[in-house]
Amino acid sequence: MQITDVRIRKVEKEGKMRAVVSITIDEEFVVHDIKVIEGEKGLFIAMPSRKAADGEYRDIAHPINSQTRESIQQIILDKYRMEAETEESFIL
Repeated sequence: MQITDVRIRKVEKEGKMRAVVSITIDEEFVVHDIKVIEGEKGLFIAMPSRKAADGEYRDIAHPINSQTRESIQQIILDKYRMEAETEESFIL
């Protein structure tokens, strides 16, 4: 499995969410609405979720194992940081 595209939409509102991301896998499958969140220990991703009848949020799509999750998170956060640095260089 290869992530062949990462598209980031930064969020400019208050709160902990920093961006909403879409990834393309193997140029054939897209996952939308992955969130980049600023937590106490730094940035992390939250997979797309939906509120269930019991009030709990459940992931709609998610990696099966932690190694795949870490790989996806690393790719997304690297791209997020790269875009953030690019924006800062334009401001200065």
